[in-house]
Amino acid sequence: MLSVLSRARKSLANVAFGVAALMLAACQPGAGPTTGGPRIDASAPVAVALLVPSGSGQASDELLARSLQNAARLAISDLGSVKIDLRVYNTSGQPGQAQTMTIKAIDEGAKIILGPVFAQEANAAGVAAAARGVNVLAFSNNPDIAGGNVFILGPTFDNTAARLATFAVRQGKSRMMIVHDQNVAGTLGRGAIERGVARAGGTVVAVGGYEFSQNGVVEAAPRIAAAAKSNSADVLFLTADTAGALPLVSQLLTDSGMGPADTQYIGLTRWDIPQATLALPGVQGGWFAMPDPALYQQYQSRYQTAFGEAPHPISGLAYDGIAAIGALVKQGRSNALTAEALTQGAGFVGVNGVFRLRADGQNERGLAIAQVRNNQVVIIDPAPRSFGGAGF
Repeated sequence: MLSVLSRARKSLANVAFGVAALMLAACQPGAGPTTGGPRIDASAPVAVALLVPSGSGQASDELLARSLQNAARLAISDLGSVKIDLRVYNTSGQPGQAQTMTIKAIDEGAKIILGPVFAQEANAAGVAAAARGVNVLAFSNNPDIAGGNVFILGPTFDNTAARLATFAVRQGKSRMMIVHDQNVAGTLGRGAIERGVARAGGTVVAVGGYEFSQNGVVEAAPRIAAAAKSNSADVLFLTADTAGALPLVSQLLTDSGMGPADTQYIGLTRWDIPQATLALPGVQGGWFAMPDPALYQQYQSRYQTAFGEAPHPISGLAYDGIAAIGALVKQGRSNALTAEALTQGAGFVGVNGVFRLRADGQNERGLAIAQVRNNQVVIIDPAPRSFGGAGF
């Protein structure tokens, strides 16, 4: 037990604040829904600007930029007769440069902007593109920048929470307690879970937060467990991620009498990355959501064969963006890249499964429900392959 707690404490102490940084990066929300967008000649190559974070001086940004470009080109190779003129612009991960490159790309004929990655960049690109009547498909997952001419492709807390809560209620588990980090990501996650549970017809019977620190988790665990018991919660819905509090909070709640045998643990974040998380005692039996694993494995294999390296986890969003653009251009309509067309109800198919863009700039994605069993991931409810079926 000491070794488990030591690992968990070390994980929390060394937490990477990537998600929180993305959330903190929000600027002003976009305007309301629009049907705008440039007209195109669908019979000619369509100019698409891909904004990547190259030039920042960070090796991680260079890797990401290369992977996004590779994924986009792989998607273009799958389009058949549809011709995409892909033009790559480097933003250095900076909002000002993203704005400058957006203007440059549109001046050079771009009909739609794909990217950038970070929320402040995407917001700056969206403002610049809006003045020119061009839509942006950003790789961000931050709903605060979505709307108007900005559509986010990244997976959102709301989409994940709704899928998990709906599945739980269908399994007869409707009395849910939210357990959240007291930080930006945790607060946003709590709100998403509350909306997802309400949409699913369940009930949030209690909410328990903890200071985002080792001592904060240790002090809060008994109180959270007591609240769950007194409110007869049959689900603990956790916002914690594997790089942060998940290892420690899941173990301490289990030690406080909220074992997986009696209470269903549900995670708002992926519990299989890194894979070592699957061996933690506290997550055994827990549920989380993930993209269609069969489709993503096909993508990984094709990417590895084509480029001799594994794809960056975010790179699939570039493939999805090109897939959506290609599907619309293939219809041969001059309004193929307007917001009205981008938000078609049938959606699109990408490397992560089916997805569609909403009028508010957010997205819906078909997700599978996974369970941790014996240190392995087991899919207990497959990802839907179309909209309108189970899972939506």
